[in-house]
Amino acid sequence: MENYTSDSSDCDTNGNKVFDFAYLLLDSKQLEENLDELGKDHNKREDIESIILHHNQLTTFPKNLAKFTNVQVLDISNNGLTVLPDFFEYWHLTTLVAKNNRFSNESLPKSFTVSESLRELNLSGNIFEQFPEQLFEFINLKYLYLGGNKIKTIPKNIKKLNCLQILSMGGNQLVEVPSTLGQLKQLHALVLCDNLIESLPSNIANLHNLKSLQLHKNKLRTLPPEIIALKNLTELSLRDNPLVVRFVSNIRHNTASLKELSARVIKLHQIRVEKGDIPVSLLNYLDSAHHCVNPYCKGVFFNSRVEHVKFVDFCGKYRLPLLQYLCSTRCVEDDEDLRPPRAYLMKKVLLG
Repeated sequence: MENYTSDSSDCDTNGNKVFDFAYLLLDSKQLEENLDELGKDHNKREDIESIILHHNQLTTFPKNLAKFTNVQVLDISNNGLTVLPDFFEYWHLTTLVAKNNRFSNESLPKSFTVSESLRELNLSGNIFEQFPEQLFEFINLKYLYLGGNKIKTIPKNIKKLNCLQILSMGGNQLVEVPSTLGQLKQLHALVLCDNLIESLPSNIANLHNLKSLQLHKNKLRTLPPEIIALKNLTELSLRDNPLVVRFVSNIRHNTASLKELSARVIKLHQIRVEKGDIPVSLLNYLDSAHHCVNPYCKGVFFNSRVEHVKFVDFCGKYRLPLLQYLCSTRCVEDDEDLRPPRAYLMKKVLLG
């Protein structure tokens, strides 16, 4: 399994199609002078597809960069940059790597020129406090790296980036994960490590192509039981969470209301009711029933449920606590672990 991290690799160089100024400690003026010299040949300017500027001392972008009209890859990492121009106004970039600068939400233009060519964007290691809403304009984005910032929430609009294969947001200040993230059906790797996340939405099970899920260094106590349906998941990192790895029964139960008890009786005994037989509120309430997950129980629950931590045996070595919802404490099975089919077993579960 490929080891996904919150950083993408440095841009590859390819013969004469690259201007590589990396590690030269150039300031903005020196870079402009170099570009003027190299750009005198019009044909050569047209051939350039990649400009590599990482590990310099840039604070602004030289205006003569725009002369290189066919640039597809730009790496401006590890500089002192505070403003990110709208490069898409004059370039059809496929890759923009801008990690380890000083970009904030105020550093970006209010909107970018619509670009259908951008596939990879790396803004890791900056000082963003909010997820940049402008990124939703890049509808064909496949690889998005936002690790090592100060982002507190993932917007519900993340569903717009439905071509994403890698979403890396480790090392932020995330507390929760929106359910809309479950709509990113193309995701192969999801990096949410080193945050403050306490729970995951159950529809994370919709990420059928997910291979790597990195959740270490959070505040997770349980996982949604639906996670065992991720058949392609081969790497799950859970270390440094409050997850317990020995068997513990944790049961919480709220007393059922009279409304709930009435609805349960109707459902359990399959009593036929029509409009006018019972109050409208109870009739509508019947539609919100949930079936007990105990395979030997035919009961249902509504608002009152038993929250039970069930431990799943993975790889014959690790036991993952999954949160189950039951209709009654009598449905708790203490003697038998929930064991997923072999096809669901993960190859690599990291707890230590």
